[in-house]
Amino acid sequence: MIEVAERTRPPSVAGKVMAILDAFADGGVRLTLSEICRRAGLPPATGHRLVGELTAGDFLERAPDGTYHVGTRLWRIGTRAGAVTGLRELALPHMEDLYEATHDNVQLAVLRDGSALYLERLRGTRSVPIVTHVGSALPLHATGVGKVLLAFAPEREREAVLAAGLPALTPRTITDPERLRRCLAEVRRDGYAVTRDEMTIGAASVAAPVRAADGTVVAALSLVARTRSADLRRLLPPLTTAARALSRDVAVHWRGDAAARRDSA
Repeated sequence: MIEVAERTRPPSVAGKVMAILDAFADGGVRLTLSEICRRAGLPPATGHRLVGELTAGDFLERAPDGTYHVGTRLWRIGTRAGAVTGLRELALPHMEDLYEATHDNVQLAVLRDGSALYLERLRGTRSVPIVTHVGSALPLHATGVGKVLLAFAPEREREAVLAAGLPALTPRTITDPERLRRCLAEVRRDGYAVTRDEMTIGAASVAAPVRAADGTVVAALSLVARTRSADLRRLLPPLTTAARALSRDVAVHWRGDAAARRDSA
């Protein structure tokens, strides 16, 4: 009888909250309340109450269009995971050197749920204003880091992003899938991506891949400058140097983790 009671007992509050948070791990960056309830398997009234509490606590955030996305408090907790923390710690010295060499915005991003998730950024007082902040997720097709991450992503994931639509954020945003495919092929060929006024009018970016020991692209490093001063001859050499140096550190760090797992086995 006890076993039957355990099986039929309604999910706990903690279980319902975990179901709501897990809804955002299923490929959705922004979800409506009804989508959250459907994915979490919760009645609308229960979902509304719990989502409201999670939003009040900054675990979720409500966008102006009424959709919800992962909040800054939950993201800060998530960034304490070993893999993300290790990447940020490895990247910061190289990002600081890159900023000193250029005095432009320096950004680090990874691919998450069809968006570019920004893990770190350095911004000077004289740098061009940018819309990114640590923990923000921006479109892949309109950002320098996003184009790098998308270009080197598995083909299935890349095609899913193209099929989902490419909204115009400025008049310069690439919205044609075929044109973007050609652009991504150039990124793979050249080893870097460039955007001009595609995410924000007046801002241009150049981005390069950060690779693991096996060559897999695990992140993208970028510089963001004013469009009129974004000269590749000035920006590209220090950027690619920093990206290669960070890639070497990532390769060593990840090999060390693998060795530690083998030693403990």
